[in-house]
Amino acid sequence: MLIIGISLVILLVLGVPVSFAVGAVSIAGAILLTDIPGAEIFAGMIESLCDPLLLAVPLFILAANLMNEGKATDRLIDVGTALLGHRRGGLAYVNILVSMIFAGVTGSSQEDTVSVGKNMIPSMIRQGYDRKTAVGVTAASSTIGSVIPPSVSMVVFSTLVHVDTAELFLCGLLPGILFGLFMMAAVWILNRKKQFPSGERAEGETVKHLVMESLPALLTPVILIGGIVSGWFTVTEAAMFACLYSLVTGIFFYGEIKPSRLPGIFVDTMKAAALPLFAFATAGSLGKLVAYYNLDGQVLEVFSGMEGGAFFFLLAVEILLLIVGMFVDASPAMILLVPILQPASAALGIPVLALGLAVVITLSLGLVTPPYGPCLLIASGIGGLSMEEGFRGTLPYFLSSVLVLLLLAAAPHLFAELPVMLFPGRF
Repeated sequence: MLIIGISLVILLVLGVPVSFAVGAVSIAGAILLTDIPGAEIFAGMIESLCDPLLLAVPLFILAANLMNEGKATDRLIDVGTALLGHRRGGLAYVNILVSMIFAGVTGSSQEDTVSVGKNMIPSMIRQGYDRKTAVGVTAASSTIGSVIPPSVSMVVFSTLVHVDTAELFLCGLLPGILFGLFMMAAVWILNRKKQFPSGERAEGETVKHLVMESLPALLTPVILIGGIVSGWFTVTEAAMFACLYSLVTGIFFYGEIKPSRLPGIFVDTMKAAALPLFAFATAGSLGKLVAYYNLDGQVLEVFSGMEGGAFFFLLAVEILLLIVGMFVDASPAMILLVPILQPASAALGIPVLALGLAVVITLSLGLVTPPYGPCLLIASGIGGLSMEEGFRGTLPYFLSSVLVLLLLAAAPHLFAELPVMLFPGRF
């Protein structure tokens, strides 16, 4: 197991893509262990992709692409700017708020960074914000896309542990809202020191017009989350509805989506979806090797004898995943580690939903931490900064998000019992 672990680290340091590195290590591990048939590794890859729930992954990505093409995100930014842009630091608040709304549609943080960042970062810089603030707010707020439902990362976790995805989605509402509020609090604190700029106040008729124009986009997360929680449709059906809804509003309401653009949108979606699904497959094969060494039993041994074992276990999980998230994408990290962590978590009395939140939230922060940090890389590229400079701008908002992790470790049952408290007859 030590050889496998060292080999994986070396391949990642050399710059080998995560999926290929994991696949290569899995095959090498099967060769070293003569009592495991080589076919088991490839069987593990195929089995990992057999859950119908995974159909939601490419569908949510397609919904995000259709929203971008239909300029729905731009209209959300316009209405947010009209409502808050005249306040000092208003565009920073708008940036966070739009990310929260966009998160309720697509479930993808990277799509959030592209969609919101290409508009908000130049706008904030033109209004007088420094580049680090513009990049930092955009990159950090985009991580909310992995927490507020629907969430691709939550779909992956639900597939691994066979938990009700709708229930996990509902659990993500509270931490997702806290993410946004804590980041807004960070903006407010920095505003007192930096005196962020403000824009002109929009006329009442202009605000009314923009709200009515953006209404289909504003209603999308309400329809999706309400439909999933109420049981009107499954998560996969919700993803398909999001695609159809974005397509119809983009063609007939906004008139932005042209039929000639659809083949290109579908190709972009397939390329984007292939990455997490291929990572899911290769990580599933490595998971078989990890299970062979009974690592879950060893983890449980370490924490079962500790005083306050549940709190320290969740804290250790969050620290571990913060480090792992610096180098590995969320999907392969979950597939590798959740089967090891989940039995120990259950034995310590931690609700599986609380573990899911800890895993998803922590790995979402890895999207803005170097050297991997895809959201940070995208936002820094738009803002014309290096990753190091971009991360310095992200740091205050990153630290505000860490507070949510500490709350979760201290009170996991509070977060896990939210669905039952809100919908006692549904769960």
